[in-house]
Amino acid sequence: MKRLTLLLLALVFTTSLWADGTEGDRTKEGQKAPNFTVKTLDGKEFKLSDMKGKVVLVNFFATWCGPCMKELPELEKQLWPRFKNENFELISIGREHTRAELKKFQAKKKFSFPIAADPQRHIYGRYAEKFIPRNYIIDKTGKIIFQAQGFSQKELDKMMSIIEKALKE
Repeated sequence: MKRLTLLLLALVFTTSLWADGTEGDRTKEGQKAPNFTVKTLDGKEFKLSDMKGKVVLVNFFATWCGPCMKELPELEKQLWPRFKNENFELISIGREHTRAELKKFQAKKKFSFPIAADPQRHIYGRYAEKFIPRNYIIDKTGKIIFQAQGFSQKELDKMMSIIEKALKE
């Protein structure tokens, strides 16, 4: 049993080394972003197709996801204050969470950016099959210009650079 466990762990580790960061993707950079409409926790409707002319960051997270819980405070601290007064929108979508769950979460965390629930993965499923956190930067024309899974400061810096460039275009 111990050998089987070690073999399975080795298999999982080595296959993750071969992954190119696109596993589970349903979208590609350069394609039109799948449209969606969602109600934010503060009751506002967010419709992606209404965001033409703006740069948009769509972030998918879960409250139980460790990397997500590292990323969201950095979005609040670094990214959102930098771009919120620009021609920019951010929507952070709780994958498999209800509005009630996210309202409790938001009461504790007090993030100032818009958060919405996707309890059945209807929105997430248009973008990906698995893995969170996920981020998608959508340009002023509605095309995906960046997509990534996971979280690192390097990735966040890259996203901020891409957003800054897209805002100038």
